[in-house]
Amino acid sequence: MVMTEGGPRRGSTRRGTVALWWIVLSAAAIAVVAPMPYLTDSLRHLAQDNGEIAANYAYRPLWAQVAFYLHVCFAGLALLVSPAQFVTRLRVRAPRVHRICGRIATGCIWIAGPAGLVMAPLNLAGPVGAVGFGTLAVLWTGFAVAAYRAIRRGDVASHRDWAIRAFAMTYAAVMLRLWLVVLDPLQVAIGLDADTAFQRSYLIVSFLCWVPNLLVAEGMLRRNRNRNRNRRQVSETGQPRPADRMNHVVR
Repeated sequence: MVMTEGGPRRGSTRRGTVALWWIVLSAAAIAVVAPMPYLTDSLRHLAQDNGEIAANYAYRPLWAQVAFYLHVCFAGLALLVSPAQFVTRLRVRAPRVHRICGRIATGCIWIAGPAGLVMAPLNLAGPVGAVGFGTLAVLWTGFAVAAYRAIRRGDVASHRDWAIRAFAMTYAAVMLRLWLVVLDPLQVAIGLDADTAFQRSYLIVSFLCWVPNLLVAEGMLRRNRNRNRNRRQVSETGQPRPADRMNHVVR
């Protein structure tokens, strides 16, 4: 069946809109809900209520607790404001708001990322978790730095690419919790006790929460580069490549 150009584009736009709304709403939910217990109650009291994360930090030295609170608060704020950076209408109609949100997100990552690196050796998943969460913290901070440096030198395309990578790392906060919601019940269903299930799940999600995100981001960036290359070729030659013409045929 031969499709018109408008059909696939409208479908793609609808899928993109749904995906964007999912990202915005899930990020906002986690950004608000996840830090709330730690801002309204003490770590020691939460630890008594069987909070594994709180129990891990309740009796740590002050520097570890400071790193924990810096990470929780500023990572939550970065997660809350970052999705606004990818709303095209906002970038075009309110560039000042876009810049303000970008500065807030970048500043938050520069605080939360190093704090996460300090926390990595203290995580509940041991050495494996230290590598997983430590790598996440380094990449997260590095991507934000690269995005900032790119926009400072006026390289908008590189800035956008690095910002997408940085958000893939920011969104790890959402994916970590979603994976735990999936993995914990599955392991309990096969006979593991809840504590063992959580420990094993946490071991896996130290990588699972961010590696797929980064792979998806790189896939998106690659498609965007190919699309832009094709557009340049069309503008230069006036004719699309044979592969581009075949994109309008659905088998």
